[in-house]
Amino acid sequence: MFTIGILLFGMVSLSRLQVNLLPEISYPTLTVRADYPGAAPAEIENLISKPIEEALGVVKNAQQVRSISRIGQSDVVMEFTWGTDMNHAILDVREKLDALTLPLEASRPVILRFDPSLDPIMRYTVYLKQDTTATIAPPDSIQADFASQNTSTETSPDDINRQKSLRVFADEQLKKEIESAAGIASVKVSGGFEEEIQILMDQQRMAHLNLSIEQVSGVLSAENVNLSGGRLEEGSQQYLVRTLNQFQTVAQVGDVIIGQTGDRPVYLKDVAEVRESYKEREAITRLNGLEAVEIAIYKEGDANTVAAAQSVKARMVNIEQILPDNMELTQVYDQSKYIESAVSEVINAAVIGGIFAVIILYLFLRNFWTTFIISVSIPVSVIATFNMMYGYDISLNIMSLGGIALGIGLLVDNSIVVLENIARHRAMGKSVVESAREGAGEVGMAVVASTLTTIAVFFPLVFVEGIAGQLFRDQALTVTFALLASLIVAITLIPMMASMGDQSKAIADNEPPRIPKTRFGGWMRNARIFIFTTIPVFVVRWIGRGIKALAAGVLSLLQPIFWLFDKGYGAIEDIYPGIIEFALKRKIMVMATAILLFAGTFLLLPRIGVELIPSLSQGEFRVEFSLPQGTPMERTDNALLQVQTASKEVTGISSIFSVAGTGNRMDANPDQGGENWGELNVMLKDGSGREDEERVMQELRKDLQR
Repeated sequence: MFTIGILLFGMVSLSRLQVNLLPEISYPTLTVRADYPGAAPAEIENLISKPIEEALGVVKNAQQVRSISRIGQSDVVMEFTWGTDMNHAILDVREKLDALTLPLEASRPVILRFDPSLDPIMRYTVYLKQDTTATIAPPDSIQADFASQNTSTETSPDDINRQKSLRVFADEQLKKEIESAAGIASVKVSGGFEEEIQILMDQQRMAHLNLSIEQVSGVLSAENVNLSGGRLEEGSQQYLVRTLNQFQTVAQVGDVIIGQTGDRPVYLKDVAEVRESYKEREAITRLNGLEAVEIAIYKEGDANTVAAAQSVKARMVNIEQILPDNMELTQVYDQSKYIESAVSEVINAAVIGGIFAVIILYLFLRNFWTTFIISVSIPVSVIATFNMMYGYDISLNIMSLGGIALGIGLLVDNSIVVLENIARHRAMGKSVVESAREGAGEVGMAVVASTLTTIAVFFPLVFVEGIAGQLFRDQALTVTFALLASLIVAITLIPMMASMGDQSKAIADNEPPRIPKTRFGGWMRNARIFIFTTIPVFVVRWIGRGIKALAAGVLSLLQPIFWLFDKGYGAIEDIYPGIIEFALKRKIMVMATAILLFAGTFLLLPRIGVELIPSLSQGEFRVEFSLPQGTPMERTDNALLQVQTASKEVTGISSIFSVAGTGNRMDANPDQGGENWGELNVMLKDGSGREDEERVMQELRKDLQR
């Protein structure tokens, strides 16, 4: 019953474990970012970056402080020693920033922490089916609209209006629908044209009328209001009063009175042009050359990536129904797909390894019941491990599952030792219970020592610092938990199952029945025996009979393999004495050969590559572009568009998604983002392997070098 309880709790813990690709990785770095619109890099450095560096240089455990000053933005990067509590470090940094005085026009500094979990788990693009704006513009055709401070390629007004409607639909419909999905923290929309009302002032007319920009700005702020006016009581009724005077149309903005000349009012439309336009673009996104709007989906910090992605996919069914006919919604990235693929591959490898372990055990033992008893230790130990993984907040990832797969071969060692000793006592003529008790007791300390020596190899990885320690911590703990579970199984469950040969006789010999003093006591005794003895023994025996019947059919099919194994083992057994005799007579030659082989391995070390994590083939790859500082975003987009056009001749590519500019980036990397930065996500066709990925990358490199 104890084992059944452990299995039940283990299955419950398994259902509550998070599923991720890798363990949670936390870099000891912080980025303090402050915006100062319109300031040059030199001003940013003197007014923002240097004061922040001086204030943060005294923070505890800070190893290095460096800054990057660019147009309108300052990034101060702090590197801490490994093992620093970053939560306390953030509090110290925020305390120093609160005491800092910066220019009034500068924004309040924000603290960003580099965390891979901040990347979106899913990315979608919505675009118009008949888009005509995706034409490559030569660099000389780029024109600047200084009034709106927008630099744009040749785009017709109709195309701009269509893109604005696309952005509005993504903001008002898609974003709200996705944000309500379970496990989703936020949805970021970028790309397209975001609506904006622009007022282009005529400086000559304003000077003639003695008006200033500050005057106009103040009047517009006072006219466009939505304020609370308090509460009005009338009898038993209460009414909330609000002052509503917000602009509803562009014409209303132009009709605002901003001054007076004599007896004649001066309207805003008299000194300015009021028009409906779009905001300065922070990113240009394209899918296969067509301009699109990107929808980046971020999960909650403690949410399960796979479960959150499934909830989003369920919402997409409703979104497809409300999607207009002229719009197309396409998924360009799904982190859960790679997680499920990687996790399933590791699980399959572990299952196959366990099956091979059972087959090898049977090849040597040739006893089904003995093999079954030992094989039970594998699933029981693995399921029991899930309890401890849940207690230590370890997720299901390729490292923790790799630890389970690594430990499967070690889980049966303790059971084999205990069961062999029980069989030896049984051969001496002892009863099953006595054989189980004495056999397990004799080797108990030896099994514990053997398990602890193996744990001593893996457990110290928990104390390794740096990225390697964070990666291998889950694996080390998982192997340790599995070995401890196998130890408990070997000294408890294995002796119990080995003693099931003649359980009724053993109970009669070792536990004489007590005569109850009352009738109620007799009923309770019978109920206890029926629930805790009769039912479990009955269930286990019938399960054993069913498994034996099934195994009999399987073993009959494996007889050719057994015959080949017997022949091969017999041949090795025949020649082994001769090999031993040859080695004993030529000790010097054997030792010299061993030393030469050992030394030869060191000669191969330089030929072996060194990397933290092997490269993963996910059916897609990313290309980063970094153009010279000051490059307009439209030129960056034009360069990306040229690569997308050239990639149409490359076979094996399913789609290409590009982002020019910052886009939906939420990380703290100061080297990425900005108008001169771009990114290409190349998705390959289904079924593409590592070779196809390398081929496509080589062909794209050739196109980029032209």
